[in-house]
Amino acid sequence: MTLDHLLRPFEFEFFINGLTVATLAGALCGLVGVYVVLKGMSYIGHGLSHAIFGGFAASALLGINFFLGAGAWGFASAMMINGVTRRRRAIGSDAAIGVITTASFAIGLALIKRYGSGGKNPDALLFGQILGVSDSDVLALAIVTVATALVVFFCYRPLLFSTFDPEVAEVSGVPTARVDALFTLVLAASILTTMNVLGVTLVAATLVIPAVVARMLTDSFGRMLVLATIIGALCGFVGMNLSYHLDIPSGPMIVLTGSALFAVVFAATGRRGLRRAGALRDHAGELTA
Repeated sequence: MTLDHLLRPFEFEFFINGLTVATLAGALCGLVGVYVVLKGMSYIGHGLSHAIFGGFAASALLGINFFLGAGAWGFASAMMINGVTRRRRAIGSDAAIGVITTASFAIGLALIKRYGSGGKNPDALLFGQILGVSDSDVLALAIVTVATALVVFFCYRPLLFSTFDPEVAEVSGVPTARVDALFTLVLAASILTTMNVLGVTLVAATLVIPAVVARMLTDSFGRMLVLATIIGALCGFVGMNLSYHLDIPSGPMIVLTGSALFAVVFAATGRRGLRRAGALRDHAGELTA
């Protein structure tokens, strides 16, 4: 394969837009995914993306802006999950996620079947349309990525404390309810802006894989944040290029790239990777002490 062949897709504007969005989406999901994985809520990416589909159907029916309608719906769903988990701890976050987000997805399907999608393409949201992204999609994703990085930077310790030991954090004076609400908003915005790239069915994988790989490579929370962001961006960049040359849809190729990296790191680190993953909680405990 010659260099000219490798660089050929960069002649097309739609590919450059898609590559930019894939790289940004990977970085954003990698950063947010660290908190999702360490909170033991890996399923929430899958569930919340399904919940936002309900918001897509409602916004199409009411004729309101997709980002506003679906974003508000997704945020409300996530807050309902937090509320149920806080008030009924015996239920568990995984069960709350399963009930609320599946119901929201079912509402979306019912609305589309009964009233139509208002001229919008639901398949694009389900499976992604990375080569059809507009300049406004790129801008929205860039804004959310920068905003998320700023939230992580300025709220580093409260987010860290609430992630690893929320009960002690609350007793220590950390406003865990507000911190959780802020993280929920960031998560909903991240999923909303990346769904056009990867679709409902693949967002969860891009949230989880970079964070899990980073966790096997370091026992430092700060380094894990940086590594997961870089790994996510790398998977998006490489996966997008491979999708063009192998003629495979971009969303699945990005996920397959991350999965291959996970397999390599898992095999290479062995027991050391597992020990680093276990030591991460101890290291975070020292930082929050």
